[in-house]
Amino acid sequence: MRSRIALLAAALATALATMTAVVTVATPASAATLTQVTNFGTNPTNLQMHLYVPDRVAAQPALLLALHYCTGSGPAVHSGFGLSTLADRYGFIVIYPSVTRSSKCWDVSSPQALRRDGGSDPVGLKSMVDYVRSRYPVDASRIGVGGFSSGAMMTNVMVGLYPDLFHAGFSSSGVPFGCFATTNGAEWNSECSGGRIVRTGQQWGDLVRNAYPGYSGKRPRFQIWHGTTDTTLSYVNFGEQIKQWTNVQGVSQTPSFTDSPQTSATRTRYGGTGGTAPVEAISFQGYGHSIPFDAAQAVRFLGFDTTSPTTPPPGGTAAPLRNAGANRCLDVPSRSQTNGTQLTLWDCNGGTNQQWTSTATKQLQVYGTKCLDAEGAGTSPGTRVIIWDCNGGTNQQWNVNSDGSVAGVQSGLCLTPNAAGTANGTPAVLASCNGTNSQRWTRS
Repeated sequence: MRSRIALLAAALATALATMTAVVTVATPASAATLTQVTNFGTNPTNLQMHLYVPDRVAAQPALLLALHYCTGSGPAVHSGFGLSTLADRYGFIVIYPSVTRSSKCWDVSSPQALRRDGGSDPVGLKSMVDYVRSRYPVDASRIGVGGFSSGAMMTNVMVGLYPDLFHAGFSSSGVPFGCFATTNGAEWNSECSGGRIVRTGQQWGDLVRNAYPGYSGKRPRFQIWHGTTDTTLSYVNFGEQIKQWTNVQGVSQTPSFTDSPQTSATRTRYGGTGGTAPVEAISFQGYGHSIPFDAAQAVRFLGFDTTSPTTPPPGGTAAPLRNAGANRCLDVPSRSQTNGTQLTLWDCNGGTNQQWTSTATKQLQVYGTKCLDAEGAGTSPGTRVIIWDCNGGTNQQWNVNSDGSVAGVQSGLCLTPNAAGTANGTPAVLASCNGTNSQRWTRS
């Protein structure tokens, strides 16, 4: 087992150098950082979650779950595969999970992992997606998953278990859903890795369908990458994945389209000839486990390259309002743009719903069109602090004072978490200014 993992690690280390050279999109100026998220939901295998939200995020961003290779990590994929560069360009959000067990391989073998909501890593991964969807207005029709080696195997698993969540996926040097299954607790399946498990399309498709019995809805589109001389995860698995996903999609295993998008590459499409074909497969002649994966091609297949990100609002510089007492940020819940939405505290995450711009007329704007507003022009303690269309009213004017307090021009009262609370979801209200940390805010 350890020798197999070492082979995967060595192969992927070489792959990083190859793949980085292929990513040629211009990198926008960006100060966005990778942020670790804790307490994101049910997490039976103690996965770690890192989140990348670009500074200029689309109004309804796409969401990508990006899965690492054995011995890898989410931050390693963030820094080495070019996906965050493309997120900056197109405004989509990326989740970078990490395995914490010693092998750092995804569980694609246990019975629990191969059954919808059965437990193990897939449950924690779905929790991450659900968490982001609860905090950002994610476009439900553009949620994708992709991975490399062990992460490619898990991509096959996730689109099989959650076809109602993911609309597309890409698998770079992986194996079909269920190919790595074991019943003795082993993580590694040598029969599968060696290309000795060969089934019909119907048999492969039944494995997917039986993992979520009764589901009859739309299935995710799927893109497959592999090198023809791969000895770590045999090239046989490339063809077996094609069998599986064409069967699941109900399309022919005979290609509808063939071309060569890169040197040494052959691309085939199944069930369609264009970029939205149900299944697309790219093989690299003479390449092993390390292939010249092109992140831009994968992002195009996912459909994430069609929405440009929103730009920061004009005027002052957008920045969070971080509460000194709670170390959490002033947040518009669920990125709502509905007038009357009460603001709350939430973990700082760089989202546009936490970016506030001070104007020359003392407004604090979010999204460029909504203003921090004392509800109903209220002037008494306990008045709710909400967002509303900017209208120039004095209840939308605020003094940002040198002591860190934010006081309403009309009321003279201070922006405060209700009852000086510090928990996520604590509502924002007006209160008599008292100089405590609960009323101090920093722009960072």
